[in-house]
Amino acid sequence: YFSTFGAAILHFPTEYKKRPPKSGYRRIKINASSWEISNISTSSTLNPARCLVTLILEIHSKHWFKWKNNEFSKFERTLPFGMLSQVAGLKEYIGANPALTFESSTVVVHSKTSNVSISSNELEDTVGSDEFYDAIGDESSSSDEDSDDQVTSKKDKKVKLKNVSWAIARLALKRTSAPDISKELNPDVPPLTLDPSQFHGTMRLGKSESDSDCWSSPSGSGFMIRGKTYLKDSTKVTGGDPLLKLIAVDWFKVDECITKVALHSKCLVQSEAGKKLPFVLIINLMVPAKPNYSLVLYYAADRPVNKNSLLGKFIDGTDSFRDSRFKLIPSIIEGYWMVKRAVGTKACLLGKAVTCKYLRQDNFLEIDVDIGSSSVARGVIGLVLGYVTSLVVDLAILIEAKEEAELPEYILGTVRLNRVKVDSAVPLES
Repeated sequence: YFSTFGAAILHFPTEYKKRPPKSGYRRIKINASSWEISNISTSSTLNPARCLVTLILEIHSKHWFKWKNNEFSKFERTLPFGMLSQVAGLKEYIGANPALTFESSTVVVHSKTSNVSISSNELEDTVGSDEFYDAIGDESSSSDEDSDDQVTSKKDKKVKLKNVSWAIARLALKRTSAPDISKELNPDVPPLTLDPSQFHGTMRLGKSESDSDCWSSPSGSGFMIRGKTYLKDSTKVTGGDPLLKLIAVDWFKVDECITKVALHSKCLVQSEAGKKLPFVLIINLMVPAKPNYSLVLYYAADRPVNKNSLLGKFIDGTDSFRDSRFKLIPSIIEGYWMVKRAVGTKACLLGKAVTCKYLRQDNFLEIDVDIGSSSVARGVIGLVLGYVTSLVVDLAILIEAKEEAELPEYILGTVRLNRVKVDSAVPLES
């Protein structure tokens, strides 16, 4: 799959019914591996474009110790070594074949935070991520890790790290976001007490971290979001508590992808308790599979939304405005390493990546996210479904801040999905 920052190729062992084993041939199971091609920024347009190619190969520990301890066993004679050697000589091969040079037609906007040994964006990427390497460009970072939008700072900033340890630098990047989210909701109205036990969803609320096939709502501290000075220095901070409370989750299986779940007679917002809520944000993640699935998240506000706030503008804005601001940040807390690499932790503007449809009525806004509308997203979600029973997945929903008055960002809502069982999805009654 491809992104603004590079590409990834995932390899998995599989069986093909039309190619059964042949007599006289030995079939070997190839270990899972991934090729990752990431852009490396250059400090000048005169320097040629560069990229980092990384091959990651799964090698079981018992085999590794066998190769290490047995003097008669030669690692260079093994299949994993042969696969790892594929990357050797790649630079020389490309250099010897000028015809393979790719000239991009896109315009790359370089950040003006130059003359730094490591950019703030790159430092942030090392926090809480499962990276096997650190790629450092010449002197600057070429793109915002959040989305397709490029941000150019107005003043040059120099980061001096000579006398600062890595530990201190990372702690500085983990500053907690403290946005004034009180302006998003009406402060003159007393807040309601939101108790998830009062609302019914087909997926149950988890009782502990070890629980499975359930949901919970973590804090936003595990997500990096835009800080107050982001437009000047690209600084990100850890998220705070979500503005909206997750009150229920539905896990449906359907023959055809469904939209406008909120209009269903059995939907939460059609219940008496749901109608009394000041505002409900419904996220319908439509998962393409056989059968299809829908993960429906219900986020409630304890007070009416301020119409002049960013959230108010998003709720009653145009679809194009919503598409340009609706953002999701994923994070695989527990799970297979290949799934972690495929999903990543980069924020994604869903309205640009996949097709989103919006339904604004009464006291709710429903967002139907068609994951199957993107071949990339469809491939990634297919991989996730294959390992979903062993995954702990965190998601954060937020509205992207693009103007200084909108900063710092705040998290609208979060969800943690604990080892969900596909078979536990229930049919949506017609």
